Parts: sequence; C-alpha cells; structure tokens
Amino acid sequence: MKKFTLSALALVAAAVAAPAFAQSSVTLYGRLNTTVETQKENGGARKWVVANNASRLGFKGLEDIGGGLKASFNLEHGFNSDTGVSTAGTTFWGREAWVQLAGSFGAVRLGSYTPESYFATADYISMHNHDTGSSEDALYAFAPWVKNNKVGYFTPTMGGFNASLSASLGEGAPGVKRAYDMAANYDDGPLHLGFGYSDQGNNNQWAVRGLYELGAFTLGAYYNVAEYGSTKYKAARAAVMYSLGASEFHVNYGRATNGDQMTLGYNYNLSKRTKIYGYYTDLDTNRRVARNGDFSSLAFGVRHNF
Repeated sequence: MKKFTLSALALVAAAVAAPAFAQSSVTLYGRLNTTVETQKENGGARKWVVANNASRLGFKGLEDIGGGLKASFNLEHGFNSDTGVSTAGTTFWGREAWVQLAGSFGAVRLGSYTPESYFATADYISMHNHDTGSSEDALYAFAPWVKNNKVGYFTPTMGGFNASLSASLGEGAPGVKRAYDMAANYDDGPLHLGFGYSDQGNNNQWAVRGLYELGAFTLGAYYNVAEYGSTKYKAARAAVMYSLGASEFHVNYGRATNGDQMTLGYNYNLSKRTKIYGYYTDLDTNRRVARNGDFSSLAFGVRHNF
C-alpha cells in the first residue's frame, strides 16, 4: 500500500510539473557565412582571401511563467568561420548575453546586447549580406557603440509602433561615461520606418530610416548625423533589392562627409536557410579605422543558418 501511495504521489507530481516543462524551451541556433574574395587596398596588389562574414553560434530560451509573464535569454558567440578563432578575443559571449522579463507592460532586459538604434536604422536596409564582411556599411557612425552593462525597456507593439530605451551604467569605471541608446520602429503594410539615437559623453549620433516594399522591389534608405566632440559627420545610404523567384539583385550606394561606398550583389536562395551569393564592393574613405583610403573586393560566398 505504501509503495502504491508513493507511486501515485510521483505520478501526480509529474502531471503537475509537465505543463511547466512544456512551456519552456531552449534553442540552439547559428550562422556560417564565408566568402572567397579577391581584394585590393590602397593601390596595392590584389590578394585572394577566405573571409568570415559574422558567423555565430547561440542559445536562446523562453519560459512562459504564467499570468502573461515570459522570461527569456540570449547567449551568442561570434567566431571566424575561416579559422575557428573567436571574434571577440577572450570574451566568449561577445555578441549577446542578456536575460529578459516580458509581459503586457513590454519587456525589461539586462546584460550585453547590440544597440537597438543600429537595428532600427543602418542594419534594417542592409539586405544583400546583412551588413557583414568586406561589404559591410563602412559609413554609418557606429560610435558611440556600447553593448555592455545595460538595462533596457522595450515597449509592446501598438498600432505598428514600438520603441526601446537603454542605459549602460558605466559602473564607476574611471573615465567611462554613461551611455544611452534609443530606437523607434513603425510598420504599416509595405511601409517600414525607423529612428535611432545614441549618446555617450561628447559623442552622439542619430539616424532615420525608411523602407518600402513595392511588388518585386524593396527600396530602403537612411540618413545619419554624428558629433564627435567638435567634429560633425554626416552619412546617407540608399539600397534597392529586386526579387525574381529564388534570385535577388542588390544595389546600394552610400555617401558620407569624407567618402563613399558602392556595392552590387546577387543572392540565390537554395532554401530558406541556405544561399549562395556574390558581390562587388568599392570603398573610398579615410574615416574607417580598419581600412583607410581605397578598398575594393570581388567576393563569392555561402551562408547557412541553422
């Protein structure tokens, strides 16, 4: 009788716990994005390279707590697909590392995550290779670009509108100013609008973005203004994508205070997760720290999401 009672209690406990397990999930995901390129920089000789285009490996989870509350997290590691080396040195979760509590009030997020001002503007119109690799947007004013030690609030979506506000507290480190980031998005059918602003000490930047879907065409553009102390900087970019079956044809052109960049691209979607692509990009600017002066690349690549 005692054995039966214990078994019955175990079954009841399992039945009560089962819904909780069913309401939580953890997903492994990632991207491998690699190109073979012929590059030329500052008038030097052309060279062949195998290059990484922001490959990553991540975990994300979601738990339905009940009462309209949901807890979630995201851990994301960046690595070089051509060498296997981490892209962030000794920081393993260098891309994303945050926990979030969400409900009808919106969401509160704590940790390290990419500024939403970037997602709302420059990244949104980077359609040909998701703003990665040698054809990444070299003109957008990334500074101030603060990811760590952040607390943020995300509004619920109402009438196609949502917004976010975050602060990086600095934690009393000498010479480190608090950083603030805000973003707003509006989606109404084929029309998509965005605004982003970030500020830290004497550095700040803002940008506005628009994207419109017109049949097989997708048209996007942003305008960006930044101040670095007493120095002012402006940049703008326009992007066009034409879709034909599994094929995508891309053209984008950007112009900044002291340079410009042009990219032509072609993507062929083998599936929803895998594509092959090629592009030619030409950059002429002395703003970008990594590449001062002239740079061009003809690239062929494969991108696979899992």
